Amino acid sequence: MINQYGAFAPVYDRMMHDVDRNAWTAYLDGFLKEHGAHTVLDCACGTGAMAIALYKLGYHVTGNDVSADMLMEARNNAFKAGAKGVIFICEDMRKLKLHKPVDALIAVCDGVNYLTGAKDAESFFRHAADCLKPGGLLLFDVSSPYKFRHVLGTNTFTEETEEYAYIWKNNYDPKTRLCEMDLTGFIKNGAQYDRFHETHLQRAHTETELKRALIYAGFGTVAVYEAFTRKPPKQNSERFQFVAIKENNHA
Repeated sequence: MINQYGAFAPVYDRMMHDVDRNAWTAYLDGFLKEHGAHTVLDCACGTGAMAIALYKLGYHVTGNDVSADMLMEARNNAFKAGAKGVIFICEDMRKLKLHKPVDALIAVCDGVNYLTGAKDAESFFRHAADCLKPGGLLLFDVSSPYKFRHVLGTNTFTEETEEYAYIWKNNYDPKTRLCEMDLTGFIKNGAQYDRFHETHLQRAHTETELKRALIYAGFGTVAVYEAFTRKPPKQNSERFQFVAIKENNHA
C-alpha cells in the first residue's frame, strides 16, 4: 500500500516555504468572488492553509482530506490562526458526501494528480457535482504532463535545514503517465533526527481527458488556464488551472 502524508505531515508546511500562498489564495478568491460563492469545500485540504485563508476572507469553509495526520495539522493550524469555524472531515475525495450542497469546491496543489486509477478522476468529478448547487463552481489545478516529463522526470531533489532534510527521487513512466516519488526525510527531535520514508504516486492527466470527464460528470462549462493567469496554457506550462461550472439542470 502506498504510504503518503503520514510522518511527512508535521513538516509539510515548512517544506512548502517557496510557495506564495497569499498569491494563490488571491487567485482563487478572484474566481470565487466572480461566481458569488459563499460556501466552499476544500478537497484534499492537507494542513488547511487554503481553507484557513479563505475562511479569513469571509467564506464558510469545510476542508476534507484522506490523511488523518494532515487533518491533525490542519485542526492545530486553524486553532492557532483563530479560524475555529473551519470544519475538517476525514474523507476520500473520490467518495465525497455533504449534508448540504455548497457554492464552490476547490482542490489545490496536485490533489487531482493523486487520483491515479483509470476511473478515479471521473469518480471525484461525479461526487463533486453531487456536492455542488446547480450552477456551482469547481476549481482545481494539476501539474501538467510537461512538468512530469521535463521537470520531475527521473530527477532527484534535496533540501537541508537545521530542522529537517529530505531526498526526493522521482521515477516517471511516460507510457503509464505515472510518477513514483520516493521521499526520505529527517526531522529534528531534540539532539537527534528522526528518519521517515514515504512513497507518493501521481498521474499526469491530460487536459483533454480531464475536460471529457468533467463534461460527462455534468459540468457544462469548462475553462483551462495556465495556473495563476487567465491565459490559455502553453506547451511548457507546468500547472493547469481548471474552472468548471455545474449545469443548472444536473441534479
